[in-house]
Amino acid sequence: MPRRMLVVLLGLLLFAAAPARAEHRFIVRSSLGAPSLQQVCLVQLCRVVRGLDGTLGQLFLISTSDLVDPQLFLATLRAVPGVLDAESDQLLSLTEGLATLESAPAALTQTSPVSYYGAQVWYGYAFQPAAGIVRLFDAQDAYGKTGRGVVADIDTGVDPNHPVLQPVLLAGYDFTRDQPGASEMNDLPAGSAFPETPCDSCAPAQVNQHSIAMVDQHSIAMVDGPQFAAFGHGTMVAGVIHLVAPTAQILPLKAFHSDGTGYLSDILRALYYAVQNQAGVINMSFDFSLPSVELSSAIAYANQNAVICAASVGNDGQPANTYPAAISPVMGVASTSDFDARSSFSNYGADVWVAAPGEEIITTYPFGTYAAASGTSFSAPFVSGTAALLRDVSSSISPSAAAQSIAHAQPLGPELGNGRLDIFLALSSSM
Repeated sequence: MPRRMLVVLLGLLLFAAAPARAEHRFIVRSSLGAPSLQQVCLVQLCRVVRGLDGTLGQLFLISTSDLVDPQLFLATLRAVPGVLDAESDQLLSLTEGLATLESAPAALTQTSPVSYYGAQVWYGYAFQPAAGIVRLFDAQDAYGKTGRGVVADIDTGVDPNHPVLQPVLLAGYDFTRDQPGASEMNDLPAGSAFPETPCDSCAPAQVNQHSIAMVDQHSIAMVDGPQFAAFGHGTMVAGVIHLVAPTAQILPLKAFHSDGTGYLSDILRALYYAVQNQAGVINMSFDFSLPSVELSSAIAYANQNAVICAASVGNDGQPANTYPAAISPVMGVASTSDFDARSSFSNYGADVWVAAPGEEIITTYPFGTYAAASGTSFSAPFVSGTAALLRDVSSSISPSAAAQSIAHAQPLGPELGNGRLDIFLALSSSM
């Protein structure tokens, strides 16, 4: 056996036999295909973990031992013929810059049941102030549009048994576990007990320092702590989408864990999955500060396939420079108060396409109950839901045409883009 091959094989055996260590992760675009890329890894002592772009077969996640210098590895990999681009995977967090609530809004205690498009919901959810501010019911009544097609939500997953959401939920996918289904309930400890129905006699209680939820004290204790810092986020975002577009289907795509962490590679997988599974709208209620070539490529792929994208601009109270909101043609969404002022926590500036209410939003929460939450995370789904209404007007509407319709908003000054979302005006402009 040639000496060079012997050295490579010995290295591979040592790499495989070594105790488990942290890995460096890389996102690699290659025209070589998986088998040839695996041959490259035989020499470079890396491992092809999985494809990231579904049926396209050009984007891969590769890992190496943490003993490898990541910058040297990237430089070496980029020099390989057939490797078109490579970047480090990013570990992201939903919990950075979360807005907080100090007390429960009155609407959270308005628990009388009302009928809302085939489901019984709390009055405080269906008729909350934000719905009136964006003229949701004016638009629904005037034009009879309640949402069409599939809205993908890249988030922490969803409570698949929530009675309000269940009729419109698709199965989705869990990229954190690489398995079908997107239940965030799987993040709870095995054997945990939680209420089958809401606790009607319980007072609002703080959960995870970023939301107020009407759940019993046992459940609050169970979901408290840093390991559950983002638990419920996906269910809450889905609830806002459903409020605005109650007959649109929701495709939950779980790319974040209950502690709020998630890899860029899983977000990329979710984007390609959404496009290849007939999503017409993608909601991204997250933001991060470092640019990514491959995130821009995934957004471009969505745009080429006429998928409308909206993203939150972040909660740092400063000029926005966050991704994916900064990537054209994503509509970056800021937060406003019930008095049409920029929320003090909301980012602002050039990356903002439009603003929407984002303070004390009443929405669905796991365990079949409801929560109030603040943040641009809950402003973005007002825009994504509006995009689903526009697709009900015209199923072939382009992302640019949808954005221009949504730009017919209430002006609030240059720092908030085209202004505060007005769903009636948005639908009027597309008729």
